[in-house]
Amino acid sequence: MTAAPSPAAGAGPDEPGLDRTGLAVGLSAYLLWGAFPLFFRLLEPAGAVEIVAHRATWSLGFCLLVLAVTRSLRSVLPALRDRRTLATIAVAAVLVAVNWLTYVYGVNSGRTVDAALGYFINPIATVVLAVVVLGERLRPAQWAACATGAMAVVVIAVGYGQLPWIAVCLAVSFGLYGLAKNRVGRTVGALPGLAVETAVLFPVAAGFLVWLAATGQGAFGDDAGHSALLALSGPLTAVPLLLFGAAARRLPLSVVGMLQYVTPVLQLAVGVLIFHEPMPPERWAGFVLVWVAIAILSVDGYRHRPPRVPRTRRA
Repeated sequence: MTAAPSPAAGAGPDEPGLDRTGLAVGLSAYLLWGAFPLFFRLLEPAGAVEIVAHRATWSLGFCLLVLAVTRSLRSVLPALRDRRTLATIAVAAVLVAVNWLTYVYGVNSGRTVDAALGYFINPIATVVLAVVVLGERLRPAQWAACATGAMAVVVIAVGYGQLPWIAVCLAVSFGLYGLAKNRVGRTVGALPGLAVETAVLFPVAAGFLVWLAATGQGAFGDDAGHSALLALSGPLTAVPLLLFGAAARRLPLSVVGMLQYVTPVLQLAVGVLIFHEPMPPERWAGFVLVWVAIAILSVDGYRHRPPRVPRTRRA
């Protein structure tokens, strides 16, 4: 996820209204991502590593099935033929595995609110990574947003007596994952990319699951319903990604950027209202600072948005 400009940035008098199908598809993707904490709680008593191993394994199977049904298996070839592309996707696979593992651990250890915080501060982390990794120069408003975001982490850390490492790890891993995906986004589509990423993870994931089964420590197979849920983690990983890809082709970037906040808002609501995780004043203060930083980034993004290209009207 990246920093979102104002919703007004993508619409204008020379542009058509929002694509309702695209909006519905995009909203569905973010609602599914936002509801993931409820699903991952159902996968207990499986541990976080086992859940992620199943997620990678079944995701690969689902991706290959969809690619076969749509007769697009050849779309993975560009990623496999180019060594640099394959190496970049391998790095992305490791990063997404770290992100998944941290997220599942956070949710199933009673820290869903921290996970929500991680995705709220992801746009800020992305801006910081652009400076550190890409050497980009920031505008004053972006510096102010980064400083406000850092202050939020400090406030929460001081109030809790420890660094909110789940939030920081999620934001940094997802930000680095986005940078890696950006390097191959023009040559590898979303579904083929996920197929190759999970193929990279498959040997380790499958090996771990086989070891769990051999030692009698695995949760898969003990109960048919629970085993079905573990297998369902594959499609539930791929389907929101496909919905997001369809929405991104239909909607202005500004609208997609604003929709991204549906996910952490829903995660925060699940953590507080359903899981009853504590929200002491210092945590609320940290979240407010994060929201201020997001508002600064959004306004700055709107002010510096690229000029719209007028559409040519037919006679």
